[in-house]
Amino acid sequence: MTADAARAPFPAMSIEQAHKTLGQPGSMFEVDEADIRGVKTKIWKNAPPTLRDVFNLGAVFAGREHLILEDDRVTVGGLRAAAGKVAAQLIADGVKPGDRVALVMRNLPEWPAAFWGAMLAGAIVTPLNAWWTGPELEFGLQDSGASILFVDIERYERLREHLPNCPALRKIYVARSREELADPSVARFESLFGAPNDWNAMPAPTLPDIPIAPDDDVAIFYTSGTTGKPKGAVLTHRNIISNFFNSASAQARAFLRRGEAPPAPDPTVQRVSLISIPFFHATGCFVVMIPNMMTGGKIVMQRRWDCEGALKLIEKERINFIGGVPTIAWQVLEHPDFDKYDLSSLDQVAYGGAPSAPELVKRIKERFPNSTAGQGWGMTETSATATSNVGEDYERKPASCGVPSATGEAKIMDADGQELPRGEVGELWFKGPIVVRGYWNNPQATAETFIDGWVKTGDLAKMDEEGFLYIVDRAKDMLIRGGENIYCVEVENVLYEHPAIMDAALIGRPHHTLGEEPLAVVTLKPGASATTEQIRHHVAQKLAAFKVPVDVIFWPETLPRNANGKIVKKELKAMVEAKTQ
Repeated sequence: MTADAARAPFPAMSIEQAHKTLGQPGSMFEVDEADIRGVKTKIWKNAPPTLRDVFNLGAVFAGREHLILEDDRVTVGGLRAAAGKVAAQLIADGVKPGDRVALVMRNLPEWPAAFWGAMLAGAIVTPLNAWWTGPELEFGLQDSGASILFVDIERYERLREHLPNCPALRKIYVARSREELADPSVARFESLFGAPNDWNAMPAPTLPDIPIAPDDDVAIFYTSGTTGKPKGAVLTHRNIISNFFNSASAQARAFLRRGEAPPAPDPTVQRVSLISIPFFHATGCFVVMIPNMMTGGKIVMQRRWDCEGALKLIEKERINFIGGVPTIAWQVLEHPDFDKYDLSSLDQVAYGGAPSAPELVKRIKERFPNSTAGQGWGMTETSATATSNVGEDYERKPASCGVPSATGEAKIMDADGQELPRGEVGELWFKGPIVVRGYWNNPQATAETFIDGWVKTGDLAKMDEEGFLYIVDRAKDMLIRGGENIYCVEVENVLYEHPAIMDAALIGRPHHTLGEEPLAVVTLKPGASATTEQIRHHVAQKLAAFKVPVDVIFWPETLPRNANGKIVKKELKAMVEAKTQ
């Protein structure tokens, strides 16, 4: 930042002015309008039309390392070659446009090879949660009607006894199996497509020429299913591409807001990302995996999240970006060996999916003075991130999840479907080219959730005068104590402000007269200490008495989360009940 810019008042321009400046005719972020399934929708005019175009843009970076996992080091060209072989094999297997191809793997180089290959074959790629149990995976395969399955050996063993209940499956490709499998419908991935370190020597692929349009279905991603059975959100090419254009425009907007011109993209500089969330999660796939193909970025994977291992990788691979949920950022910042590593390459820390303490952005700036911190809000139904809060805006409003991009719209609605004024709490509705077309095979849920291009998010939120959004709670998770509404996120944000707390959740505990009362479950930072009364006093200084937790349970480890990084309160409640009986 220049000295003049440092002295300039913030913001240098409004959100609307920044969006107008970014969207000038001919620019990367020019906005147009399209008719999408009968609804006029703002779109990014100059975005690549389809994921095949995104895939092809990566060809100029063929020699760059792209996927790193332990001893596997795959180039962009190597991944493109493997994906081309997958596409050719799927077509030989009889896969037609619109057929579902399922992926059930942990983060492996084989995952993006299968994803890109299935997309190139015109299939609807259907990643299933690799953390699911056998019966849950059986549900996903049955519900999607997948005819082909790519699976790693661990998940194959988990699924084996359930496969007879999935009659639509015709062929299964198993990665990382050390031996051939007896079933003729099952093949070793490596036997047909090679092991990851073989891919770099393969010739450039000849890709199938299958007609693909921007609003064609390309993927089904299942919701996290914290309540009820998961629903399959059906995504189009435009959905996914619009998502990462949103993220890029938010970064550019941050420069304009501080009075600087956004830097022009430099294709000679390779960005390096550490992925700490699964590819089968919308953020892992749409925010990390796909845009890094287009820009020739490098993605560094871990078998499972390990904070000290992450610190070693940041130093070794000169990682620029880490992201995930706020807990990951806290673990990095508070690790006792933080100062032992050279982490100077890190310049971007982003997260979402869970509340974050306003203190977190300050800690990031202290530890990484040259970095940009950001958080956002989104859901599977909005193809991952829908609003972003980046840079000085985040430092100024750390409790906000930000604002939509120039192609997005948000409004706060009451129970009768009427829009509420600024500052009032209601349900957040969102519209834009990232809103999925509906739920697979579930017309009733689709009709209830999607209305004239808007998605009813189920999140309670409010909007300030500048248009910044604040998520207050999930509508279904709100506690009611003696008739008084308690928004869990509001209390959790205050808990996170306590200097000793690293992880926090508010859950309801049954009460014979009040119905339920709030109970805090917290994990303390390494080496920190606090008492129940100190924490209750801390909350009481900031919130009304009825919102103060009646008790605090100190949890010895990270609170239970699903693969998306969200605390699974149903599971946490059961664990707390078992522990306190």
